[in-house]
Amino acid sequence: MSPYILLKSSFRSIFRNRMRSLLTSLGIIIGVGSVIVMVAIGQGSQSQIEAQLSAMGTNLLVVMPMRGPGRANRLTKADVTKLRNEASYISAISGISQRSFTVVGGETNWDTTVMGVDPDYLTIKNWKIKDGSFFEESDLASRNKVAVLGTTVATKLYGNSDPVGQSIRIGTQHFKIIGILDSKGASGMGNDDDDVIMVPLDTAMTRLNQTQTLNNIQISVVREDYMEQAQKETEAILRESHKLSSSAAADFDIMNMADVIATASQTSKTLTTLLAAIAGVSLLVGGIGIMNIMLVSVTERTREIGIRMSVGARKRDILLQFLSESIILSLMGGIIGILLAYGICSVLSFFSIATVVNPIIIAIAALFAAVVGIFFGYYPARKAARLYPIDALRYE
Repeated sequence: MSPYILLKSSFRSIFRNRMRSLLTSLGIIIGVGSVIVMVAIGQGSQSQIEAQLSAMGTNLLVVMPMRGPGRANRLTKADVTKLRNEASYISAISGISQRSFTVVGGETNWDTTVMGVDPDYLTIKNWKIKDGSFFEESDLASRNKVAVLGTTVATKLYGNSDPVGQSIRIGTQHFKIIGILDSKGASGMGNDDDDVIMVPLDTAMTRLNQTQTLNNIQISVVREDYMEQAQKETEAILRESHKLSSSAAADFDIMNMADVIATASQTSKTLTTLLAAIAGVSLLVGGIGIMNIMLVSVTERTREIGIRMSVGARKRDILLQFLSESIILSLMGGIIGILLAYGICSVLSFFSIATVVNPIIIAIAALFAAVVGIFFGYYPARKAARLYPIDALRYE
């Protein structure tokens, strides 16, 4: 039997019972669609997490005080100075002293985070100034009351007008606005990075927070491949600064952002694989449905098989006839499932749910659908091919 006749005969048989064929393919449709959607959501979430964490700095070390009962915060400005002078892998470093305040500016007020930072903080976060300027080391030494506003704060307090040069009240202290930060957007923690005011670190510690300790220290390492060495060096310098012996427990913790990104990425990949595997079960269920319907079809068409054999059809032709019908049903389900997955991903994207449709996954899903058609269609096809012509013709 020529391929053209084989395909023509197979499509005729399939479209003869359109509704049954559609219901037969439903398991494959759901299976292929769900696998693609699940993987797309998983990879979309993975890409989003990696992008957000990378925006925080892939070569970033964050030193935090060790939390727990009886553990005091011992991070100070002296630690920052010592690290800046002695560490060999640091390109930029900043102490952080932050607190929430209600600020008053223009004709309104706004609750926001006020961060005391060093001038290096812009380099660490790869932040730009949209308007005006950032404060300098001299502002830290003189504890000047100058402030740089994030775009969210500037918009909430001053609308579309230019606030540079105006005065803003933070707590009970009046600060001069010297600059506006460029928009940064949401951070890796889901917060609005633009909803912030930055002031000189020494000013924040003495005039606003009345504290001698830091919330954390952020360090930018010269190169990402030096992260491990920089982390060990930072730990050694801080142990010396805090007069801790080699056997004593550290009173600080160092977070390596490169490790955080790698861990988050691996976790996301594992969850994506698990979701795809669960969705893939429906493909097997769909395959069983195809085998069931093809067995019914063999029974219904027993007399047809006998007539074909009596006019010269070989067992191989009968086998290929039913096997091709099974494969076509499976592939049709796969194609509809792919189109359905694209539609679902478009809807999810409209609702701001990140999805990444991977062409490789689509190819694998389509190939798996074809394999399912071959695997579960072979037994019914073989059963049809092994019928005896005389028995098939006498079948009622």
